[in-house]
Amino acid sequence: MISKVGQIMLYVTNQDEAVNFWTEKMGFSVISEENNGQGMRWIEVAPTKDADTSIILHNKEFVAKMSPELNLGTPSLMFFSKNLDGLRNDLVNKNIKVGEIVDMPSGRVFNFADHEENYFAVMEKN
Repeated sequence: MISKVGQIMLYVTNQDEAVNFWTEKMGFSVISEENNGQGMRWIEVAPTKDADTSIILHNKEFVAKMSPELNLGTPSLMFFSKNLDGLRNDLVNKNIKVGEIVDMPSGRVFNFADHEENYFAVMEKN
């Protein structure tokens, strides 16, 4: 049986810019970085070093050549925050494109975009 989500593959055009976005703007840490020396490089980032789930940043162009059958679209990710207003204000101050906070039946939510215009959501969870 599956016990948890371990890693999410995020295919990006520019891995270095993606690492910068997730670490400098979003406060994530680089957990690991691998490079097979033949063009296959991946970087694991997560909100904390001991997070149960991490994001693996893959080079979209390279993966498309290696595995053309893969869906390289951006996954729809929902992050959780205990301080939604503080996080949103921080992202606005970092010039990240953010949406308005919306009240949903499951809680308050807003979305944000990374440097490649991929959109993600954040929900307030205590």
